[in-house]
Amino acid sequence: MRYILASFMLALAAELPPVAKPGSGALLSAELIYPLDNKPTPQCHASTIAETKAGLVSAWFAGTREKHADVGIRISRQVDDKWTKPIEVADGSEGQDKKYPCWNPVLFQPKKGPLMLFYKVGPTPSRWWGILLTSKDGGKTWDNRRKLGKDETIGHLIGPVKNKPIQLANGTILCPSSTEHKGWRVHFEATQDFGKTWEVIGPINDGKEFGAIQPSILTYADGRMQVMCRSQQEVITQSESKDGGKTWSKMTASPLPNPNAGTDAVTLKDGRQLIVYNHTTRGIRFPSGRNMLNVALSAAGKNWKTVLTLERAKGEYSYPAVIQAKDGKVHITYTYQRQSVKHAVIDPEKF
Repeated sequence: MRYILASFMLALAAELPPVAKPGSGALLSAELIYPLDNKPTPQCHASTIAETKAGLVSAWFAGTREKHADVGIRISRQVDDKWTKPIEVADGSEGQDKKYPCWNPVLFQPKKGPLMLFYKVGPTPSRWWGILLTSKDGGKTWDNRRKLGKDETIGHLIGPVKNKPIQLANGTILCPSSTEHKGWRVHFEATQDFGKTWEVIGPINDGKEFGAIQPSILTYADGRMQVMCRSQQEVITQSESKDGGKTWSKMTASPLPNPNAGTDAVTLKDGRQLIVYNHTTRGIRFPSGRNMLNVALSAAGKNWKTVLTLERAKGEYSYPAVIQAKDGKVHITYTYQRQSVKHAVIDPEKF
């Protein structure tokens, strides 16, 4: 079955748009946040991006390599259309004699209040815990470090596991999350007081039919919500809620492939849904795995059309984060060869 699916996806890959050129069509620009010949750390991964009143802010984890104890969280801000030199704002120190790697930062700017930076600390994704920092000056300085706590259903709270939260009309911040210590399972962590107390919703899958993690939340005018998730089954999986995220439907396969790699999605201001993902499955033939990164659009979250190819080459292009800024432009950051973070700007009106 896997071979048939992989062959089918390879055939479809040949029909995808060619690699986009910055400054042509919908891709307005694409640049590395810092150059490869002057990188501050040997590796980096799992970027995130947010818009504040002061401008764009991006973060990622970086160090010798993933899982290494020297991996911390680095921040860069866009000032006068240029990204500042990355600085480390958090590490995994726990007391005087314990230091763990950091993982998966997630930036989120609430409608009111400081910029929030969620990240994880721990030896592995199955044994990590969540930490929150806040910034009142658009990411220049950070304080109020605190652990998120525990919950009897899922264990350690981690906030948003990879992708940004959404803020509901009543002010609740709904974080898409997941755990890996009892199979890959998706859940949600909701807070009404900016991370002081939490309510856990789910898990919404048992981790057996679909092992899924790292959801992103889409919203619809009729009040419906949808999550799109990374899975171990070579497809992006999905689930829906019709009651504001309190309960969720059985998880099903979407028509989009997934090579066991992170995705991110956003609801555009015009109501369309946009997802950034690797349009591949795992395999030895090119393209496969994380060596192609794409953008797809959907009107209702059922049928998706691939409209852009950001990368298609040997190596890793992965773990995208996506937002739509106040001016309507779409901003994407993603891992570039584990060596830097790339920032792409898209005009969705040109699709």
